[in-house]
Amino acid sequence: MTKDWEDRVAAAWAAFDDYPEERAADFRAVIDALVAELPDDSPVGPFEQACAWDSTGRSDKAVPLYREALARGLDGYRGRRAKIQLSSSLRNVGQPEEGVKLLTPELDAPSDELDDAVRAALALCLSSLGRDREGLSLVLGALAPHLPRYQRSMANYARALVNP
Repeated sequence: MTKDWEDRVAAAWAAFDDYPEERAADFRAVIDALVAELPDDSPVGPFEQACAWDSTGRSDKAVPLYREALARGLDGYRGRRAKIQLSSSLRNVGQPEEGVKLLTPELDAPSDELDDAVRAALALCLSSLGRDREGLSLVLGALAPHLPRYQRSMANYARALVNP
């Protein structure tokens, strides 16, 4: 992958909203053309394709591609995104328990800008399993640092939901 390739992928995603639902296949074709430029064993290819399927409402098509990308060794920032997005897609296809298993270790991963997204996706998976208090605890815990006031109170309330 070159900077030029990364720039063209970013440009494709920046134009995503220009593709109405009835042109979803056109958007996926743009991503497929970019992926065709990558080596056959690249983990980035199936990740980008999974994102395109997912973003056009086809979680069922995205799941195996996310799995393939991770199996090929996708790591770092894209790897964490893949885990978040795969968990969300698994929830969408009725497998939230697998999403919980995939994302729970991410709570202890090195912190980055995706921390709140991990908690949000995990909260949705937990809610789908009827574990709403745990999910709400995660969401409140993620929200607390962003509040102009009441950070400590909200963080304490978040903990109290699961550890009364």
